[in-house]
Amino acid sequence: MTPSKAPENRRSLRSVLRRGHLGVALVAVTLASASMTLLGVLALKVYADHNLHLIARAINYTVEAAVVFDDRVAATEALDLIASTEAVAEAQVYTADGELLAHWQRPETGVLATVEMLLADSLLQQPISVPVEHQGREVGVVILSGHGANMLRFLLSGLLGVLLCTALSAWSALYLSRRLLGGITGPLQQLAEVAHAARSERAFDRRVPPAHIAELDNLGNDFNALLDELESWQSHLQNENQTLAHQASHDSLTDLPNRAYFAARLARTLRSLNKPVDKVAVLFLDSDRFKDINDTYGHAAGDAVLVAVATRIRAQLREDDVVARLGGDEFAILLTPLHRIEDAQRIADKIIASMHEPIRLPDQSHVVTSLSIGIAVYPEHGATPDTLLCAADSAMYQAKRLARGGQHVAELESPAAQI
Repeated sequence: MTPSKAPENRRSLRSVLRRGHLGVALVAVTLASASMTLLGVLALKVYADHNLHLIARAINYTVEAAVVFDDRVAATEALDLIASTEAVAEAQVYTADGELLAHWQRPETGVLATVEMLLADSLLQQPISVPVEHQGREVGVVILSGHGANMLRFLLSGLLGVLLCTALSAWSALYLSRRLLGGITGPLQQLAEVAHAARSERAFDRRVPPAHIAELDNLGNDFNALLDELESWQSHLQNENQTLAHQASHDSLTDLPNRAYFAARLARTLRSLNKPVDKVAVLFLDSDRFKDINDTYGHAAGDAVLVAVATRIRAQLREDDVVARLGGDEFAILLTPLHRIEDAQRIADKIIASMHEPIRLPDQSHVVTSLSIGIAVYPEHGATPDTLLCAADSAMYQAKRLARGGQHVAELESPAAQI
């Protein structure tokens, strides 16, 4: 069953939250702007109606005397004086008999005037009629139609204010939304980066930084605690692996490399040689009295002798040389680099000399042992790990036959064996 693939058009949490916040902010700002505009228009309508009635009453008081005395000239002058300075489109004064006493009309023409009149007609209840009374008796009537010039200016300025407020609100919403998104998605992004590094790079040492939001900070702290445990487990596993690897490649008694490690190191060393003049030497060492000591003093004494022999051999070698316990009382040494065969013989003599000092056993008694050493040099005595080790082994047995506690250099490899 194949794992399901993640959709290619998936969106990030930041984009989803940003779209949601901006959508909510735009809806809220739009509703607030529409409400403010509607309330402004209603307030403007109430104000315009009230102002038109005030103008009508002012005209009423002014033309009262002219209506009583039926003075057309005075009525016209009074009507023109007030109507020309106020938002009036048309004004008419009638007598009680319905006779037109005075008439005034704003002389404006054009598209703007048409818009102003349409605005006045849509917002105002007009024309309005106000009776002219004298001593409690109705002597005439004033009919008045409002003009939309002032209303248009008020409406445009109000709309401009609404637009400015809307723009400011939108900017504030965008700014606050970004801060909110940063506060939420920032810690989550950092958490995701640390988790990705832990999964893909095994970087368990990285930690999630603190967050200002309590829930996200708690999440980061819990994740950091989990990383602490993972780091501890990883360190424990690495130590266990190192211990197991060391145990697999080293002798448990002497802590020297074992036969498998020595063979691999020898093969790797021979592969790394580039120059024809490069040389390495393999020394095969065998204890001359180990069996007698083991049979006479017991296995504990034999183990003490092996540990002492390993320590003394290691003390005579250079930093890059390798000594290994092949098994029983057999040891092998890899000398690299080697310039002359005499250098290998000199080191073998030092090892033989170090065995002259008695070895203390667990029962506080002392024994003296010796080593027989066979020496084989690459490429004279062998070109492969097996041939070198066999040549050194044969040379060691030759050293035992000649004189125990001595050294012997292997014979040159025959041309047939090289082929």
